[in-house]
Amino acid sequence: MKKNIAIIMGGYSSEVNISLKSGNVVYNHLDTEKYTPYRVHILKEKWVVLDDENTEYQIDKNDFSFVLGDKKITFDCVFNAIHGNPGENGMILSYLELLNIPHTSAPFYQMALTFNKRDTLSVVKEYGIKTAISVYLNKGDVINADEIIAKVGLPCFIKPNNAGSSYGISKAYTNEEVLQGIETAYKEDSSILIESFLNGTEVSVGVIQYKGAIKVLPITEIVSENDFFDYEAKYEGKSQEITPARISSEAKKRVEEVAKKVYKALNMRGFSRAEYIFVNDEPHFLEINTVPGMTLQSILPQQANAAGISLFELFDNSIQMALK
Repeated sequence: MKKNIAIIMGGYSSEVNISLKSGNVVYNHLDTEKYTPYRVHILKEKWVVLDDENTEYQIDKNDFSFVLGDKKITFDCVFNAIHGNPGENGMILSYLELLNIPHTSAPFYQMALTFNKRDTLSVVKEYGIKTAISVYLNKGDVINADEIIAKVGLPCFIKPNNAGSSYGISKAYTNEEVLQGIETAYKEDSSILIESFLNGTEVSVGVIQYKGAIKVLPITEIVSENDFFDYEAKYEGKSQEITPARISSEAKKRVEEVAKKVYKALNMRGFSRAEYIFVNDEPHFLEINTVPGMTLQSILPQQANAAGISLFELFDNSIQMALK
């Protein structure tokens, strides 16, 4: 009997449109002999299921079901394609877990933890993972740019603590730019992270559960045409994403070991994609994405393709892991 799969997409953050693109790719790459996929838009103003004519059916939040004709449809599994709030921060996953509905992400606590950049760094540092020097601020804190610069140096990165897709991130070269960057980051989040600049080769490493084991996918080297891997570089073609990365076999082995260690340390399940920068041949962890982009241009699907894993296999495996 075919399983009903809800592909949740959209969300409440700046990443809503990217999430809708990811969700539609998943919808178009599920084996319809095994699954009946449904597009579910989770938006601030409504939770609805869309059919192929884009007719909307209201989700009953009491049990995450909807009515089609005279039939009540429930879901055997939820494929989480919501970047940001409430998918990547664990909020909607805690709701699904209360309803005993399997989903393709890590448990809600792990998702909440990894969505918080500061808290993620505090965990991985305990496992000996190298990171940038960082300063954490909450909105309303007294800002002393000179003290911040004395700690992290220039240039430095200012980023929202809870946000993705490079929204609100800036690179500062001066005292004034630090203050401007803080203002920009606060537009996305009430807490921010300021980090030292790491000068070296940047790589993106996908780690997934695949057929019951932790699998590190082929590594992608990030070469941005812009000053750093910002939104434009990430989504508007202003970067080269080279898979496999042009790094030595020793560097490859080292970052694979670190990436697997990070995945285990954070008690992850499902998809993840983490960024690292090599400084003196040592990979330094930047951050982890637990609902990485699934568009055809996104990094993790490129990595899966390089590993010989089709999108149909990638998504099928994710659902099978969740159902188990």
